[in-house]
Amino acid sequence: MSAEFDLAIVGGGVNGCGIAREAARRGLSVFLCEQDDLASGTSSASTKLIHGGLRYLEHYEFRLVREALREREVLWRMAPHIVRPLRFVLPLHSGLRPGWMLRLGLFLYDHLGGRALLPATETLNLTRDVSGAALKPSFTRAFEYSDCWVDDARLVVLIALDAARHGAVVRTRTRCVSAERGPGGWRVVVEDRHSRARSDIRARTLINAAGPWVGSILAGTLPSEAPVKVRLVQGSHIVVRRLFDHDKCYILQNADGRIVFAIPFERDFTLIGTTDRDYVGDLAAVAASGAEIDYLCSVASMYFRQAVTQADVVWTYSGVRPLYDDGVSEAQAVTRDYVLALDAPSGSAALLNIIGGKITTFRRLAEAALDKLASALPAGGESAETGTLPGGDFPVNGLGELAADLRRRYSYLAVDHAERLARAYGTRAATLLEDTHGLPDLGRRFGADLTEREVAFLMDHEWAETAGDVVWRRSKLGLRLTAAETAELDNWMTARRAALAGGRSARLAS
Repeated sequence: MSAEFDLAIVGGGVNGCGIAREAARRGLSVFLCEQDDLASGTSSASTKLIHGGLRYLEHYEFRLVREALREREVLWRMAPHIVRPLRFVLPLHSGLRPGWMLRLGLFLYDHLGGRALLPATETLNLTRDVSGAALKPSFTRAFEYSDCWVDDARLVVLIALDAARHGAVVRTRTRCVSAERGPGGWRVVVEDRHSRARSDIRARTLINAAGPWVGSILAGTLPSEAPVKVRLVQGSHIVVRRLFDHDKCYILQNADGRIVFAIPFERDFTLIGTTDRDYVGDLAAVAASGAEIDYLCSVASMYFRQAVTQADVVWTYSGVRPLYDDGVSEAQAVTRDYVLALDAPSGSAALLNIIGGKITTFRRLAEAALDKLASALPAGGESAETGTLPGGDFPVNGLGELAADLRRRYSYLAVDHAERLARAYGTRAATLLEDTHGLPDLGRRFGADLTEREVAFLMDHEWAETAGDVVWRRSKLGLRLTAAETAELDNWMTARRAALAGGRSARLAS
């Protein structure tokens, strides 16, 4: 007999997991399948910002900006271990947007959203402020405003954990093979990508939250007569050794009208991005092009005293945004707002296709999606409180004290190690370290400060299966591990996964 759910979701990015969390918190039964790892696509390839989108004001997207601005402090309170406030320095560049225009935009930015904790905009004299030291001497004035930074991939994992904590079934490495619509709901066939075993579930409604695959899923897997207008836009980022010695971020204007961020990243690096260009090609093989890398290096070099070249790049990543095709000519001008395309022929089960969306507005998108499907779902309670994400049950200004407490309780931890665990796991770090009394209790060390104990925790509690899951999505330790160390980690995880599967088979046989 097939398992039955109120809602089935295809896609384990921020939108799919956000909807699963919101639905489960309302008491609905939820099934989510993801063909790869959680956040393995676009949701781990963002600029890592919780922001209103200052430049969206130029395109008159006031509703989107207002909604995003209101979410900044909500998400900070929900997950203060992986979300932190950040001050953005916007140097004035002669010949580009005039100062009065930028100040007007920042005035709106300060007042459109419900800002309570984040400080307001101020004007900087770059000849005196610490942020001016890294810039060329020609830049003498700037505006400074507030937004937030987020570990995007960990955010998705924590959203999925919270969904599962409220009863959702989350299955990674599970592909949606087909879906058949009937008057009473959907029959969805899924396939385990390891064993190739197939199973089917039944659901009242179905949500296509496959990100950039939303169109191809419709074309090849889900029966639908409602076309969706999707424009695939590629955004690439580069990481270089740190360009400045403070914790502020830069927002850099370019003559083509675009802006590029330069953000402190993983203590020793600077993240620079992003680009905007239409994408055609294999969605499983998205990579930063040489032209995109040159573009980002050029913009950074226009501002910073230290020139940035391709030789300085230590890592690149790239993602494809599935944006609603509103017919505009330039990729950078395509709306970042989300569109919820409902396909519900009379008397048939509903299908909802998710197009667009931002990391910042995942909660609001989830609420809107469930409201759109209200007539097709059983009445559920409303989650009046946003709640915290796993590990985020401490004050927004309490991360330093949390790391210090870990050091007091587990004195064998180095300061940097304790701080990293606090940032990654919040209060769950104590669960990871429970009953350990020294470094030997953490087991094998794979490189940097990544230990067997932590990897096992990620495999057992956060759906990690490969080295890539651990060093690029659950962390960014791939910047510190060698290729040989990463390969050894992958071998260890493969062997552990096989041993666990063998143990389960033996128990079932007995």
